[in-house]
Amino acid sequence: MERIGLTYNTEKEQIVITQYGRCVQEMIKKLPEIEDRKQRTEAAKYIISVMVQMNPSIKESSDYEHKLWDHLYMISGYNLDLDSPYAPPIPVAQQSKPQHIGYQNNNIKYGHYGQYLIKMIEAAAVEPNDEVREALAYSLAGQMKRDYLEWNKSVVNDQVIIDDLKTISGGRLVISEETKLNSTGEMPSKPQQQAKQQQPQQGKKKKKKVPNLKANMNNPNNPAYKKRMQELGKM
Repeated sequence: MERIGLTYNTEKEQIVITQYGRCVQEMIKKLPEIEDRKQRTEAAKYIISVMVQMNPSIKESSDYEHKLWDHLYMISGYNLDLDSPYAPPIPVAQQSKPQHIGYQNNNIKYGHYGQYLIKMIEAAAVEPNDEVREALAYSLAGQMKRDYLEWNKSVVNDQVIIDDLKTISGGRLVISEETKLNSTGEMPSKPQQQAKQQQPQQGKKKKKKVPNLKANMNNPNNPAYKKRMQELGKM
Protein backbone atom coordinates (compact mmCIF):
# COMPACT_ATOMS: atom_id res chain seq x y z
CA MET A 1 0.00 0.00 0.00
CA GLU A 2 1.44 3.32 -1.07
CA ARG A 3 1.50 6.23 1.39
CA ILE A 4 0.71 9.52 -0.28
CA GLY A 5 2.00 12.63 1.55
CA LEU A 6 3.05 10.68 4.64
CA THR A 7 6.62 10.44 5.93
CA TYR A 8 7.54 8.92 9.26
CA ASN A 9 10.26 10.49 11.39
CA THR A 10 12.14 7.19 11.34
CA GLU A 11 12.55 7.64 7.59
CA LYS A 12 13.89 11.18 7.91
CA GLU A 13 17.41 12.37 8.65
CA GLN A 14 18.49 11.85 12.25
CA ILE A 15 18.31 14.93 14.49
CA VAL A 16 21.80 16.13 15.41
CA ILE A 17 20.84 17.97 18.61
CA THR A 18 17.41 16.91 19.83
CA GLN A 19 16.90 19.94 22.11
CA TYR A 20 16.19 22.16 19.11
CA GLY A 21 13.90 19.81 17.20
CA ARG A 22 13.60 18.84 13.57
CA CYS A 23 12.13 22.16 12.36
CA VAL A 24 15.19 24.12 13.49
CA GLN A 25 17.45 21.56 11.84
CA GLU A 26 15.62 21.88 8.53
CA MET A 27 15.88 25.68 8.75
CA ILE A 28 19.63 25.43 9.25
CA LYS A 29 19.96 23.01 6.33
CA LYS A 30 18.33 25.67 4.11
CA LEU A 31 20.90 28.37 5.00
CA PRO A 32 23.49 27.41 2.32
CA GLU A 33 20.81 27.96 -0.34
CA ILE A 34 20.78 31.71 0.42
CA GLU A 35 23.27 33.18 -2.03
CA ASP A 36 23.75 36.62 -0.45
CA ARG A 37 26.20 36.35 2.46
CA LYS A 38 24.65 39.22 4.40
CA GLN A 39 21.14 37.80 4.11
CA ARG A 40 22.48 34.38 5.03
CA THR A 41 24.04 35.81 8.20
CA GLU A 42 20.82 37.61 9.15
CA ALA A 43 18.86 34.40 8.66
CA ALA A 44 21.36 32.59 10.90
CA LYS A 45 20.85 35.19 13.63
CA TYR A 46 17.09 34.68 13.41
CA ILE A 47 17.55 30.91 13.74
CA ILE A 48 19.75 31.54 16.80
CA SER A 49 16.86 33.42 18.44
CA VAL A 50 14.55 30.48 17.67
CA MET A 51 17.09 28.07 19.19
CA VAL A 52 17.01 30.06 22.43
CA GLN A 53 13.24 29.70 22.58
CA MET A 54 13.44 25.97 21.90
CA ASN A 55 16.12 25.43 24.56
CA PRO A 56 15.78 28.24 27.15
CA SER A 57 17.88 26.38 29.74
CA ILE A 58 21.00 27.12 27.70
CA LYS A 59 20.82 30.74 28.90
CA GLU A 60 21.94 29.54 32.33
CA SER A 61 25.44 29.24 30.87
CA SER A 62 27.59 32.38 30.87
CA ASP A 63 28.79 31.79 27.27
CA TYR A 64 25.49 30.53 25.89
CA GLU A 65 25.68 32.68 22.73
CA HIS A 66 28.99 31.07 21.79
CA LYS A 67 27.46 27.63 22.34
CA LEU A 68 24.46 28.48 20.16
CA TRP A 69 26.69 29.44 17.23
CA ASP A 70 28.71 26.25 17.72
CA HIS A 71 25.51 24.21 17.71
CA LEU A 72 24.42 26.02 14.54
CA TYR A 73 27.60 24.91 12.76
CA MET A 74 27.34 21.37 14.15
CA ILE A 75 23.75 20.92 12.94
CA SER A 76 24.68 22.23 9.49
CA GLY A 77 27.47 19.67 9.22
CA TYR A 78 30.10 22.44 9.49
CA ASN A 79 29.02 23.63 6.07
CA LEU A 80 28.27 27.33 6.61
CA ASP A 81 29.91 30.48 5.36
CA LEU A 82 28.74 33.23 7.72
CA ASP A 83 29.92 36.37 9.42
CA SER A 84 29.80 34.74 12.81
CA PRO A 85 30.90 36.67 15.92
CA TYR A 86 32.83 33.56 16.97
CA ALA A 87 35.32 31.31 15.22
CA PRO A 88 33.73 28.21 13.68
CA PRO A 89 34.21 25.07 15.80
CA ILE A 90 36.49 22.25 14.68
CA PRO A 91 34.60 19.19 13.43
CA VAL A 92 34.56 16.32 15.89
CA ALA A 93 36.15 13.99 13.34
CA GLN A 94 39.17 16.33 13.06
CA GLN A 95 39.65 16.85 16.77
CA SER A 96 42.70 15.11 18.19
CA LYS A 97 42.12 12.91 21.19
CA PRO A 98 44.05 13.79 24.34
CA GLN A 99 46.90 11.56 25.28
CA HIS A 100 45.88 8.79 27.65
CA ILE A 101 47.36 9.46 31.08
CA GLY A 102 47.40 5.79 31.94
CA TYR A 103 46.35 4.00 35.08
CA GLN A 104 48.29 3.74 38.30
CA ASN A 105 49.68 0.31 38.97
CA ASN A 106 50.57 0.95 42.58
CA ASN A 107 49.81 -2.13 44.60
CA ILE A 108 48.81 -0.77 48.02
CA LYS A 109 48.70 -3.51 50.61
CA TYR A 110 46.98 -1.31 53.19
CA GLY A 111 44.42 0.38 50.95
CA HIS A 112 42.18 1.43 53.85
CA TYR A 113 44.90 3.79 55.10
CA GLY A 114 45.55 5.39 51.72
CA GLN A 115 48.71 5.97 49.74
CA TYR A 116 49.51 9.36 51.25
CA LEU A 117 49.38 8.09 54.83
CA ILE A 118 51.69 5.21 53.90
CA LYS A 119 54.19 7.74 52.51
CA MET A 120 53.91 9.82 55.71
CA ILE A 121 54.71 6.75 57.81
CA GLU A 122 57.72 5.93 55.63
CA ALA A 123 58.96 9.53 55.94
CA ALA A 124 58.48 9.55 59.72
CA ALA A 125 60.36 6.25 60.04
CA VAL A 126 63.60 7.87 58.85
CA GLU A 127 63.36 10.79 61.30
CA PRO A 128 66.66 10.82 63.23
CA ASN A 129 65.33 12.60 66.33
CA ASP A 130 63.87 10.02 68.74
CA GLU A 131 61.44 12.44 70.43
CA VAL A 132 60.12 13.77 67.14
CA ARG A 133 59.80 10.26 65.74
CA GLU A 134 57.86 9.15 68.82
CA ALA A 135 55.50 12.12 68.57
CA LEU A 136 54.93 11.38 64.90
CA ALA A 137 54.21 7.74 65.70
CA TYR A 138 51.38 8.63 68.10
CA SER A 139 49.95 11.21 65.70
CA LEU A 140 50.03 8.82 62.75
CA ALA A 141 48.47 6.03 64.80
CA GLY A 142 45.47 8.24 65.56
CA GLN A 143 45.09 9.13 61.88
CA MET A 144 45.34 5.45 60.94
CA LYS A 145 42.42 4.64 63.21
CA ARG A 146 40.28 7.40 61.74
CA ASP A 147 41.05 6.23 58.19
CA TYR A 148 40.31 2.64 59.17
CA LEU A 149 36.91 3.63 60.54
CA GLU A 150 36.05 5.27 57.20
CA TRP A 151 36.19 1.79 55.68
CA ASN A 152 34.85 -0.18 58.61
CA LYS A 153 32.35 1.59 60.87
CA SER A 154 32.60 -1.09 63.53
CA VAL A 155 35.01 -0.73 66.42
CA VAL A 156 38.56 -1.54 65.38
CA ASN A 157 41.08 -3.11 67.71
CA ASP A 158 43.82 -0.63 68.62
CA GLN A 159 46.34 -3.45 68.64
CA VAL A 160 45.76 -3.94 64.90
CA ILE A 161 46.63 -0.29 64.27
CA ILE A 162 49.74 -0.50 66.45
CA ASP A 163 50.93 -3.65 64.66
CA ASP A 164 50.30 -2.16 61.22
CA LEU A 165 52.23 0.99 62.14
CA LYS A 166 55.18 -1.10 63.24
CA THR A 167 55.08 -3.26 60.11
CA ILE A 168 54.78 -0.41 57.62
CA SER A 169 57.58 1.59 59.27
CA GLY A 170 59.88 -1.43 59.36
CA GLY A 171 59.89 -1.47 63.15
CA ARG A 172 60.98 2.17 63.45
CA LEU A 173 57.65 3.54 64.74
CA VAL A 174 56.66 1.68 67.88
CA ILE A 175 54.14 2.82 70.47
CA SER A 176 53.03 1.14 73.68
CA GLU A 177 50.44 -1.59 73.39
CA GLU A 178 48.55 0.04 76.28
CA THR A 179 47.92 3.19 74.25
CA LYS A 180 44.27 4.04 73.65
CA LEU A 181 43.81 5.59 70.24
CA ASN A 182 41.17 8.25 69.69
CA SER A 183 38.79 8.18 66.74
CA THR A 184 38.59 11.99 66.91
CA GLY A 185 41.24 14.52 65.99
CA GLU A 186 42.77 14.50 69.48
CA MET A 187 46.30 13.30 69.98
CA PRO A 188 46.45 9.82 71.53
CA SER A 189 47.84 9.93 75.04
CA LYS A 190 50.77 7.91 76.22
CA PRO A 191 50.07 5.23 78.85
CA GLN A 192 51.71 7.38 81.56
CA GLN A 193 49.50 10.33 80.70
CA GLN A 194 46.40 8.16 80.60
CA ALA A 195 47.13 6.70 84.02
CA LYS A 196 47.74 10.17 85.41
CA GLN A 197 44.41 11.39 84.06
CA GLN A 198 42.57 8.42 85.56
CA GLN A 199 44.05 8.84 89.07
CA PRO A 200 41.81 10.80 91.46
CA GLN A 201 43.22 14.05 92.69
CA GLN A 202 44.55 13.70 96.25
CA GLY A 203 45.18 16.27 98.96
CA LYS A 204 42.03 18.24 98.39
CA LYS A 205 39.46 18.08 101.15
CA LYS A 206 35.85 18.04 100.37
CA LYS A 207 34.01 21.16 101.41
CA LYS A 208 31.42 20.64 104.07
CA LYS A 209 27.97 21.77 103.29
CA VAL A 210 27.09 24.82 105.31
CA PRO A 211 23.47 24.76 106.42
CA ASN A 212 21.32 27.67 105.49
CA LEU A 213 20.66 29.21 108.94
CA LYS A 214 18.03 31.63 107.72
CA ALA A 215 15.99 28.87 106.15
CA ASN A 216 16.39 26.61 109.19
CA MET A 217 15.36 29.35 111.67
CA ASN A 218 11.97 29.54 109.97
CA ASN A 219 11.38 25.80 110.28
CA PRO A 220 9.21 24.98 113.37
CA ASN A 221 10.67 21.47 113.50
CA ASN A 222 14.20 22.82 113.85
CA PRO A 223 15.53 22.62 117.47
CA ALA A 224 17.23 25.98 116.99
CA TYR A 225 13.86 27.50 116.12
CA LYS A 226 12.24 26.08 119.26
CA LYS A 227 15.11 27.29 121.45
CA ARG A 228 14.86 30.76 119.97
CA MET A 229 11.12 30.87 120.60
CA GLN A 230 11.65 29.78 124.24
CA GLU A 231 14.13 32.60 124.74
CA LEU A 232 11.61 35.06 123.41
CA GLY A 233 8.93 33.62 125.75
CA LYS A 234 6.68 32.62 122.93
CA MET A 235 6.72 28.93 123.71
